[in-house]
Amino acid sequence: MNLRPRRTEEPEINLIPLIDVLLMMVLFFMFSSTFVMEGRLKVRLPEAGSVPLTRPPAEMLVITVTASGGYFVNDRELVNSSADTLRNAVLQVAGAERGQPATIRADARATHQAVVTAMDVLGRVGYTQMNIVTTDASGAAAP
Repeated sequence: MNLRPRRTEEPEINLIPLIDVLLMMVLFFMFSSTFVMEGRLKVRLPEAGSVPLTRPPAEMLVITVTASGGYFVNDRELVNSSADTLRNAVLQVAGAERGQPATIRADARATHQAVVTAMDVLGRVGYTQMNIVTTDASGAAAP
């Protein structure tokens, strides 16, 4: 008597129903989702006059950074190029006025560190707006 089965069946997984279910889920999520198009938001911008209004000129703070890393505050040369000396000169010239922007004029050959030090001193003193003076191709200065 032979008790062994004559045919052995290998178990197999039918993937077609699984693929159908996943496809239906993808379609469901695609059709039920809302996509926000932030680039297409309609924003009405406020209008301004074509000529900017100018405030009465107060003594503007101008820091000049030379090619050697020295500083001038409103065309007055500082005795050394330390951050403390620059801070004291800025406090002396600016007083309590911190609302207007400060201007930094740096030589093109000045080190990056010297310019960053000037910006850091202005930020620590309380200036929130800084202008950096550049020149255009013709050589005219543009703030």
